[in-house]
Amino acid sequence: MSANSFDARSTLRVGDESYEIFKLDKVEGSARLPYSLKVLLENLLRTEDGANITADHIRALGDWDSQAQPAQEIQFTPARVIMQDFTGVPCVVDLATMREAVKELGGDPAKINPLAPAELVIDHSVIADKFGTADAFGQNVELEYGRNKERYQFLRWGQTAFDEFKVVPPGTGIVHQVNIEHLARTVMVRNGQAYPDTLVGTDSHTTMVNGLGVLGWGVGGIEAEAAMLGQPVSMLIPRVVGFKLTGELKAGTTATDLVLTITEMLRKHGVVGKFVEFYGEGVAATSLANRATIGNMSPEFGSTAAIFPIDDETLKYLRLTGRDEQQVALVEAYAKEQGLWLDPAAEPDFSEKLELDLSTVVPSIAGPKRPQDRIVLANASEQFKIDVRNYVDSVDEAGKESFPASDAPATTNGVPSNPVLVTAPDGSTYELDHGAVTVAAITSCTNTSNPYVMVAAALVAKKAVEKGLTRKPWVKTTLAPGSKVVTDYFDKAGLTPYLDKVGFNLVGYGCTTCIGNSGPLPDEVSKAVNDHDLAVTSVLSGNRNFEGRINPDVKMNYLASPPLVVAYALAGSMKIDITTEALGADQDGNPVFLKDVWPTEAEVNDVVANAIGEDMFNKSYQDVFAGDAQWQALSIPTGNTFEWDSESTYVRKPPYFEGMAHEPSPVEDITGARVLAKLGDSVTTDHISPAGAIKADTPAGKYLTEHGVQRRDFNSYGSRRGNHEVMIRGTFANIRLRNQLAPGTEGGFTRDFTQADGPVSFIYDASRNYIEQGTPLVILGGKEYGSGSSRDWAAKGTALLGVKAVITESYERIHRSNLIGMGVLPLQFPEGQTASSLGLTGEETFSFTGVTELNNGTTPRTVKVTTDTGVEFDAVVRIDTPGEADYYRNGGIMQYVLRSLIRK
Repeated sequence: MSANSFDARSTLRVGDESYEIFKLDKVEGSARLPYSLKVLLENLLRTEDGANITADHIRALGDWDSQAQPAQEIQFTPARVIMQDFTGVPCVVDLATMREAVKELGGDPAKINPLAPAELVIDHSVIADKFGTADAFGQNVELEYGRNKERYQFLRWGQTAFDEFKVVPPGTGIVHQVNIEHLARTVMVRNGQAYPDTLVGTDSHTTMVNGLGVLGWGVGGIEAEAAMLGQPVSMLIPRVVGFKLTGELKAGTTATDLVLTITEMLRKHGVVGKFVEFYGEGVAATSLANRATIGNMSPEFGSTAAIFPIDDETLKYLRLTGRDEQQVALVEAYAKEQGLWLDPAAEPDFSEKLELDLSTVVPSIAGPKRPQDRIVLANASEQFKIDVRNYVDSVDEAGKESFPASDAPATTNGVPSNPVLVTAPDGSTYELDHGAVTVAAITSCTNTSNPYVMVAAALVAKKAVEKGLTRKPWVKTTLAPGSKVVTDYFDKAGLTPYLDKVGFNLVGYGCTTCIGNSGPLPDEVSKAVNDHDLAVTSVLSGNRNFEGRINPDVKMNYLASPPLVVAYALAGSMKIDITTEALGADQDGNPVFLKDVWPTEAEVNDVVANAIGEDMFNKSYQDVFAGDAQWQALSIPTGNTFEWDSESTYVRKPPYFEGMAHEPSPVEDITGARVLAKLGDSVTTDHISPAGAIKADTPAGKYLTEHGVQRRDFNSYGSRRGNHEVMIRGTFANIRLRNQLAPGTEGGFTRDFTQADGPVSFIYDASRNYIEQGTPLVILGGKEYGSGSSRDWAAKGTALLGVKAVITESYERIHRSNLIGMGVLPLQFPEGQTASSLGLTGEETFSFTGVTELNNGTTPRTVKVTTDTGVEFDAVVRIDTPGEADYYRNGGIMQYVLRSLIRK
């Protein structure tokens, strides 16, 4: 129950229903706030408890100074949590483990349930192994179940064991598209209350739902677990960037062109850690599908969220996607009552402002390695010819020639060229060279949720087939929509056969190429690329094109709209200027140009209007949590606690609650600690958290080998996030990590001072030796420690390696919070001091005194740090809120929540 200090509790009647609401206009200053901050304000009003959330917090938001730097911390309580399977599995593992811990402490395991709706969509596991055939989808699903059976059995058990937890099975769609098409409420209704739908998600592109007026963003698994269990998310009131849209898109331009333009603008402006909010007359002219595409790319331009207010376009989309009329009426009534309805003429109080005339947007792609590197389509060929020089052997990393003139690579018109003759399985031959498009993928929720660009792609395929064109033989073409609705409207419009004929057969409903699950290139293509070191390319309709992400054989990656993906599959090379050069020849040998296959706006709109209806969404989502026969046939344990398989290498019970008592032990000072790693500036969670492929000669690889797993079945760290044994072994093991304690090494190495002379050792192996000796561990870091994606395993792995404290110059906020959530003490060097300026080498033994003040219910401002070499300093304690202090006293957030539930 809210303390209701502002007398904001009221009633809203919609049709025959009445709802309790909390009126924003009761707070002075609320009317001038941006939409996103109004949503946060309502959240505080409704959850005011007088302790963590007080009247002063509410007043601070009403008095928000748009020009001030963020300083006021507030507690945000999301209405729900959404997850994908890579990040969701460890969350469910932790819930299952908490149930056992409650049982061991004499409590009721059934008390461990998400207190807010939690939904998980399995979308990250399907790999596009098979392509270009009618049965590619079926074969890929079979392979997916074969690889992931243990994980799926566990998730299916969770679906039956936990209240408020639902799983969308494999082969259904991508989490963010399923979210906007079905799961999002826009306005929530629970226990007689109506309030804005808000969420956190364990995937950075959770922001796609911002297009629907829903405030939410990606967080790490620890924050997601906490939110599921009713704990608020700590955050600073952010700066809000107003992005004004005017005009309308010109014919021939797409949502992808628009979002690449916006991404470039916002990256240049700088919006990291800020909210972006769209306003102005142009918003009304922006379809919901285009809004969702823009919201999806929020991580690419760096903002926390990128939101659109509610308006008639929102209601139109809710009706189209099958939401019932009472819900639509509630969304409209609530938004208008609370001042959340779009006024195109209004200019809220923003921290900063940008503006874009939509009519100035032109066809574009982005690449070859970052989403913000937009290239005007007409310049793409020439830009490729410049960029490719950075990807051939005879050019160094700075792009400068590093060869004697006599050894210069072969060129054609000054462009590096190394043509290789390749023989296909059918005996035909073709020539492969730098710039060849080897992957053309219609993939990712970013664009496959948008029927306008998807229909445009299918119409390009249709016109190409009618002129006798098809994909080039070296192009791996894949179609992986974000929901089954896409297949339905392609079928209804009669467009599926044309996509099939140019090679864009359905390969799966999942992220596939966008997250690196592109599958292998055909053997002959891969061999030619690797034997001759060809700089080949991919073109995908995704949101990320970072180096090494898409396919290990592909050096240069480009983001493009779905119709341009089809066009590049027809052209087969980035060297071709597809705006002026032929994509191929028709049946009579006449050149066919892009303009000959590009659909008109009227053609696209006609198909969208006639082929897509509410019935499709109702059909696709009527039984969305049931799954297919394979899902339902999975054998699962019964009961409210999980039967762990001691032989499983995917899902194992973690040790977080071993030996846990009803009441926490007193906090102790840390003595005799050794340094596990001494790190420099800008060490990110990517450096700390396990990710990517598992190598055989690493601790994780050796563990899997010892457990009978063949190298071909290692899978990835992402797929094994439910096994802490694998993940601990991969923590601090990034191949680019440089531990100054072990100079001259790169990767997961340190020095092990449990042995004479401190030999270089794997970080994991050294940590086991320290733990056996009872020696606590410390990490020394520089500036911006823990920046990047807020990965839960960056904190979990740190704690399980035996690290008790981290001392840095500064932190990324979420990682600092996550360390506390895992019982690790975050400390900061005194202002102006660093490990180097204090003369710390990492070979010292450390002691920390003053930590015990936390036992008195207070948080010390500093603790005394001393070493056996005589260095002494006062480290700043970065436990910033009373709630964080409670978590630390309990040994972590999960222990705190568990004890709280037992006491109830």
